Amino acid sequence: MSSGSPQDLAEARPEPAFTVTLDGREIEAVPGRTVAAALWSAGVTSWRTTRVGGAPRGVFCGIGVCYDCLVTVNDRPNQRACLVPLHPGDAIRTQEGTGHGD
Repeated sequence: MSSGSPQDLAEARPEPAFTVTLDGREIEAVPGRTVAAALWSAGVTSWRTTRVGGAPRGVFCGIGVCYDCLVTVNDRPNQRACLVPLHPGDAIRTQEGTGHGD
């Protein structure tokens, strides 16, 4: 049984990476990462546009308060990318406005 000591943590190894997609483009993700973390790791910093003006948005607060990082995950719009953990095969889509085709 692990004691959770710094030595144990230093020797920890992540589980194998898996693939998700952003608008059809494959992105590698590590278990435990959120959508936002995986997108940032892939060099993507914006994945939503505002409904008025079409201004680009990505992570602002990083704790699920501001709603700037909304994204569509597996056909569910308005998911906060900074809070949603990824799973193998997840399909992420950039979101325009409210995500409901308005």
